[in-house]
Amino acid sequence: MTNRFGKYILVILLLTCINCTAFAQMVRPFRRQPPVMRQNRFNGQPAPKPTKVQQLKEDYISKRLALPPDQTIRFETLYLQYMQEKRAVQILKHINNTDAQANGADQVNKALEYERELLEIKQRYTDEFSKIMPPEKVSVIFKSEQEFETEVIRNIRERSPNVPAASQPPAY
Repeated sequence: MTNRFGKYILVILLLTCINCTAFAQMVRPFRRQPPVMRQNRFNGQPAPKPTKVQQLKEDYISKRLALPPDQTIRFETLYLQYMQEKRAVQILKHINNTDAQANGADQVNKALEYERELLEIKQRYTDEFSKIMPPEKVSVIFKSEQEFETEVIRNIRERSPNVPAASQPPAY
């Protein structure tokens, strides 16, 4: 009888520990929003599910900022918009740099225009971020993005030694 009673106590303790561990994991409010909240700003369609790298980047930046919950929600919504706009221009820039573009002068002009657009996006969102957090924290956003990208590239190089050293991360 004590053996059976001991098993019940063990199961209850095990379930309690698992339950406590599960609740101890902080779930960011942004992740709890329904998928419809993560919409593509350009066409109103639901945004594609972020990749693991994008999620890691968001988590890394949020951790570095250490914002209170109310600011975290506003920041992450704004940061998602920033990333979507930036990514859309980067895709256009990448398409422009393919061999399919015939006229070299047009290609160069478009590349410069895309660089201007990226700069305008960064300037506009710097102002927007400044409305919800101090300038020191805004600076941390862009520094953290650079640190994260550098770390990802370093990890890729460590895992595959065939990656040439010339592929340095872009300077901002």
